[in-house]
Amino acid sequence: MARVTDITEKLDFDSNPKIKIKDKEYEVNADAETVLKVMGLFEEQGGMTPASVVKVYELIFDEQAREGIKKLKLQFTDFETLVMAAVNLITGENEEQGE
Repeated sequence: MARVTDITEKLDFDSNPKIKIKDKEYEVNADAETVLKVMGLFEEQGGMTPASVVKVYELIFDEQAREGIKKLKLQFTDFETLVMAAVNLITGENEEQGE
């Protein structure tokens, strides 16, 4: 008879992490397929390029979040900071807790 291990309680099906900017929160798509695509883009590009930043941004933020972020009128360095913070959040790097 095959052994079965139930890991359901160890999985989080219901929520994605969020990035907070000022008083708004933006959900970050953290499903495994997206994270693997993001990691593949950086590996393919040999790191972060302006083109990869835009592709990653479109993968990890849905249209509603992107509309809200667009209204912030971020400078490119701030935009890059946002994207990298989101990438670190979904890949588990630099695990800092916000307030």
